[in-house]
Amino acid sequence: MRIYIAHSSNFDFRTELYIPIKESTLGTEHTFLLPHDASDALFSSRELFANGCDLVIAEVSFPSTGMGIELGWANAAGVPIVCVYKSGTTPSSALASVTDTKLEYANATELLEQISKAIQKHHT
Repeated sequence: MRIYIAHSSNFDFRTELYIPIKESTLGTEHTFLLPHDASDALFSSRELFANGCDLVIAEVSFPSTGMGIELGWANAAGVPIVCVYKSGTTPSSALASVTDTKLEYANATELLEQISKAIQKHHT
């Protein structure tokens, strides 16, 4: 599966999100599109959603206008969206307009477990 990882830039996403994914077995079983792995430049997610993305995993612990725009594009393109969020945070209620799947996690291990469940549910 080709899985896009959406997130806010207001936390250490490289350490808390990208590294756990890349170092897990999930990182070798699927193609994860990590938009800011090598650069902080804008990523053309709109084109990606229109031309071949199987799933969006959105880390929604921190609000982000840019991520909200991306989720709207993914939703319009018919790409399934799964939101994950850290325990103790409250995701925006507006996410209900693009997904009914919000999964909570407490640490990197639980994050990977939730991502794995989401992939299994949406694997075609």
